[in-house]
Amino acid sequence: MVEATSKTDSTTSENVQLRNENDALREELQSVKQQLAWLQRQVFGRKSEKRLIDQDARSGLLFNALPESESPTPTEQVSYTRRKGAKERGDAVTDSGLRFNEDVPVEVIHVADPEAESIPREHREVIDEKVTHRLAQRPGSYVVLEYRRAVVKDKRSDHIHTAPTPANVLEGSLADVSFLAGLLIDKFCYHLPLYRQHQRLAMSGITVSRNTLTQLVERAIRLLKPVYDAQLEHILRSKVLAMDETPIKAGRGKPGKMKQGWFWPVYGEDDEVCFIFSDSRGSKVVTQALGEQLDGTLVTDGHSAYTKYVDQRPAVTHANCWAHARRKFEAALKAEPKAANEALELIGQLYQIERQIRQKDLHGDKKLTWRAEHSLPVVKAFWAWCDQQRQRMDLARSSPLLKALGYVAGRQAALQVFLSDPDVPIDTNHLERALRPIPMGRKNWLFSWSELGARHIGVIQSLLVTCRLHEVDPYTYLVDVLQRVNEHPASRVGELVPQVWKDTFAGEPLVSDLQRVSR
Repeated sequence: MVEATSKTDSTTSENVQLRNENDALREELQSVKQQLAWLQRQVFGRKSEKRLIDQDARSGLLFNALPESESPTPTEQVSYTRRKGAKERGDAVTDSGLRFNEDVPVEVIHVADPEAESIPREHREVIDEKVTHRLAQRPGSYVVLEYRRAVVKDKRSDHIHTAPTPANVLEGSLADVSFLAGLLIDKFCYHLPLYRQHQRLAMSGITVSRNTLTQLVERAIRLLKPVYDAQLEHILRSKVLAMDETPIKAGRGKPGKMKQGWFWPVYGEDDEVCFIFSDSRGSKVVTQALGEQLDGTLVTDGHSAYTKYVDQRPAVTHANCWAHARRKFEAALKAEPKAANEALELIGQLYQIERQIRQKDLHGDKKLTWRAEHSLPVVKAFWAWCDQQRQRMDLARSSPLLKALGYVAGRQAALQVFLSDPDVPIDTNHLERALRPIPMGRKNWLFSWSELGARHIGVIQSLLVTCRLHEVDPYTYLVDVLQRVNEHPASRVGELVPQVWKDTFAGEPLVSDLQRVSR
């Protein structure tokens, strides 16, 4: 009898254990399904970070209980500045739809008509000319500059005279400044690896080793390092600074393995960005990068490394990104479609208000007042909704909705900073757009052989991305600055950062010898 009871207890215990294991596996399977659904949406689904909602559609939302003062925004007539058309810009517009400006070289080809040529010259009169345009391309437009210097002998004294070798950016180098600029632009703007540029040179009949190309890139970037330092110093004086991190493989570790490194882009209030390389993603990098210079607001994605830095610096205000908060709820769409859509609709209203601010071109106190009147009620409704959802008893601990609620709850104060400071953006999307060249590069040149190479990438990409932000032609900028940097006073190196260079030197930039002889 005792033995039978013991077997029954053992069976019951095993059943309970199996039931618990089954529940755990079911919960884990549900979590994996949710992750797979999220990944499929990232690859195949619609990806809109703003989810802009029509103002009239707000009446159909669940949250009609916004303050009564939140009445439909009165409309007003807004004027826009239309971008100049091709003819207004001075572009040539051909009958085939081809448009090009005056800087594009045109090769004229005269087409003879045998029938017309057979007419005797005295009976032939040209009354008009028909012009057709076609876009053509040279395979690797490389040019060899041949400098010829006469050696002159003075018969009176037998003294020999000859002109000195023209100065070059890299002394003793085979590369003209135009080639250096093109090399950097192709690799870091158009993500064409050096081995492909080496192949293109070979197809054009030019033999240059890949090692030489690598050295030319390294030496050119080293010349630009003081400009990068000056730009970073200026960025760190910003009152509102955004910071993020993105991975990159840099340096060889174990055989067949690359080390994991990180670029930390910092974005200043004057639309400048600098990429800081580190082999760590810890808080010490933020402390080393920002140090004691930052005295304002730091806008981030909520990574704990930034929180630790701000905790040590009471004078720094920490603001978080609503786009990252939105992504947490987007990941919960499969498991909790109704609740997740409610959160996304509220966040979408915030972006709708930000779009109105841009359309009305509001700044300073006017922008702050608009946010207080329109964004603040939406934010309050969002937090009330979050409190309501957290009281639900049917949410499992692994629920992505519960994780999203926990994410925003821990960052509530940081997510509201934009309501009290008109210069603080609602998200870090402007920074994420600026750092795109890094992940694009990972798809093309894949990695850096050394950590020093990764730091060089950070230097050149900082200047090229800033050129794009300020609509500066990167080729013109590099040709000018590479020639100017050796002679420019070190105390005024800040004049060579793209933002200042545009106002100071862009009117009459230094050009290469190739451009001089082509004029």
